[in-house]
Amino acid sequence: MTDSTSTESSPLGKIVILGILGLGIGAFFYFDLGQYISLEALKANRDDLLAYTNANFTAAIMLYVAVYILQTAFSLPGGAIMTLAGGFLFGSILGTIFVNIGATAGATLAFLAARYVLRDWVERKFGERIEPIQAGFAQNAFNYLLTLRLIPAFPFFLVNLVSGLTRIPLGTYVIGTSIGIIPGSFVYAFAGRQLGYINSLAEIASPPVLLAFTFLGLLALVPILHRKFSGRKES
Repeated sequence: MTDSTSTESSPLGKIVILGILGLGIGAFFYFDLGQYISLEALKANRDDLLAYTNANFTAAIMLYVAVYILQTAFSLPGGAIMTLAGGFLFGSILGTIFVNIGATAGATLAFLAARYVLRDWVERKFGERIEPIQAGFAQNAFNYLLTLRLIPAFPFFLVNLVSGLTRIPLGTYVIGTSIGIIPGSFVYAFAGRQLGYINSLAEIASPPVLLAFTFLGLLALVPILHRKFSGRKES
């Protein structure tokens, strides 16, 4: 059914990886960590987060990237809030860079887990959605992956897992993911930076915040422009 590499990890390696994944997901829900990855929590702890980041900038970067990697690798909820938090804490440009590092690394771990460990589970879970995506990868893996990353309608975690069942090379996957998530990461980081300055509802209509939401609206046009450009290039 799948068009993928045939490399298999050892049974012991599968057990270890599955155990780590299970522990990570179990800890997330057992300790109810989701309550800390929300816009409300971000706003409620705004001053403390900014103070810690300013006093421990390097440690804050490492902690933020590590949490983002784990959140993405385990396909846990909260990716959008984490991206907003990156802009809020580090600014639009640096936030985009750190988001890109964390998201790309986490997506790569999920990709490798799907390719070498979770293949059967992914096939059973998303069987109906796998074949159309694999057909797209077979035509032009890099461009197709880039399109999937640019279109918000395709869940990030699903693309990570299904990509692992295709023959796309690891390097192509990493580069396509890193480039494809830049527009969305910047838009959300920019929005997070502006939302971080809001202290009251009256400030929502401020020019920077309106500009942030304008960028969010324009993000929907990126996939359309990409498809048109790709079509002209192929013609």
